[in-house]
Amino acid sequence: MSSLARVVITGVGLTAPNGNNLAEYRNALLTGKSGVQPYEIRYFGKTLAGICHYDALRYQKRKDVRRGTRAGSIAIYCANEALRDAGLDWTGLDKSRVGVYVGTTEHGNVETETEIYEVSKQNYDLSFWTHHHNPRTVANNPAGEVTLNLGITGPAYCIGAACAAGNLGLIHGVQMLQLHEIDVAFGGGVSESIHTFGIFAGFKQQGALAHHDDPAKASRPFDTRRNGIVVAEGGCLFTLERLDDAKRRGAKIYAEVAGWHVNSDSTDYVLPNSQRQAECMRGALKRAGMQPGDVQIVNTHATGTHQGDEMEAAAVNAVFGDYEGVNVNNTKSFIGHAMGAAGSLELAGNLPSFDDGTVHPTINVDELDPQCNVRGLVINQPRKVGQVNAIMNMSFGMLGINSAVIVKKYRD
Repeated sequence: MSSLARVVITGVGLTAPNGNNLAEYRNALLTGKSGVQPYEIRYFGKTLAGICHYDALRYQKRKDVRRGTRAGSIAIYCANEALRDAGLDWTGLDKSRVGVYVGTTEHGNVETETEIYEVSKQNYDLSFWTHHHNPRTVANNPAGEVTLNLGITGPAYCIGAACAAGNLGLIHGVQMLQLHEIDVAFGGGVSESIHTFGIFAGFKQQGALAHHDDPAKASRPFDTRRNGIVVAEGGCLFTLERLDDAKRRGAKIYAEVAGWHVNSDSTDYVLPNSQRQAECMRGALKRAGMQPGDVQIVNTHATGTHQGDEMEAAAVNAVFGDYEGVNVNNTKSFIGHAMGAAGSLELAGNLPSFDDGTVHPTINVDELDPQCNVRGLVINQPRKVGQVNAIMNMSFGMLGINSAVIVKKYRD
C-alpha cells in the first residue's frame, strides 16, 4: 500500500429505504427508524420489503425513466448526488478520466419478467415486445445509464459479485485510481431486487424469507426469533479521488480507504464458510497494516438467516473477540438486505462515526441468540464511544464470495 496512491472518499450519494441522503439516513440509523414496509408484487402476493422513495425526476426526464431501468435510475440518482456532495468542477473535468464502477447482485430479471407479463396479455404476440429490452438487460446497464446521464466517456461497467458487490464497486474504483487509469471514480452498488418476483419466490422456497406482523421488526439479525431475509432496493455510490488531487482542490474528505480483501469459500452455493470469512477479514487488516484492536467499528453482513448469522458471528469472534473497544453493528436490521447495494449503503451509514464518535445499533434484537453472542455487539440503542479511527465493512454473497473493506479517519 505504501507505494500506491492514497485514495479518499470525497462524496456520498445514496437512496435507502429510510433516507435519500447521508444526513437523513444517518439520523434514521441513530433514531431506530426502519425502512421496511408492506409490499405486494405480481405473481407472489403480499410480503415485506425495504422500499426507496427518492425523486427519480430530480436528474432524469420522464422519457429517460421509462426507457431505462430501476437500477439505472437509482445509479443516476446516486452518482449525481455523490458528484454534488463532492463539489467537483464538473464542467472543467475531463470526462474521459472519470470511471463508473457499479456493483450489482443481478440485473435484467425485472425487465424480462415484466415484458413476458405484458406480452402474455397479447397472446404472446412479439410485436408488443419492447425494443428497449436488450439495453435494459445487459449487465453493464446501471453504469452505462450513468455515463449517458452525465456525459462520462471513461471506463464504466458493472461488477457482478452477489451481495458483496457494493464493496467490490468501491474496491475497483480505488484500484483504477491507484493505477492512474482515471482521476475520479464513482464506486459502490445498486439494487432493484424488490421488483422481481423470482427473488422473493427463491428465498421463500428456501425458507429464508422473513415475515413479521410488524414490518419494522421483520429484519432481526442475531435475534433468536429471526426468520429470514427482508429484500430491499437502494443504492450508494462514493466519489473517490487520489488524496493529492482531493487536497489540491480543498475537498471535504469523509475517510481514507485503508485496506480490503476478497476471497471465495469454494464450499457451497449458498451456505457460508466461517473460516473463509475470518480469512477475508484478516486479509483486509493485513493490507491496511492494522491489528484487530485498531478497528473501532465492525459492520456485519448478517441477513437474519439462522445459519448465516451464526457462521458470521463465529468469524467475527475469531478475529476480534480478544480485543476490547471493538464495536459491532448491523444495518440490515433497519433497511433489509439491499443485495448489490448492501455493502456500500452499510459503509456509508457508519462514515459519520468519524465525526460524532457514535456507533449506530443493531435493532430488533429482543433476545440475543447465544450462538450469535458477538463481543462488542451494539444492540437497540446507539453507543457513544468517543474516538473512531477505523471501520471495517463486511459483505458476503452466494457462491461463496466474501469481501471486507477498511476505511480510516483521514489524517495528513
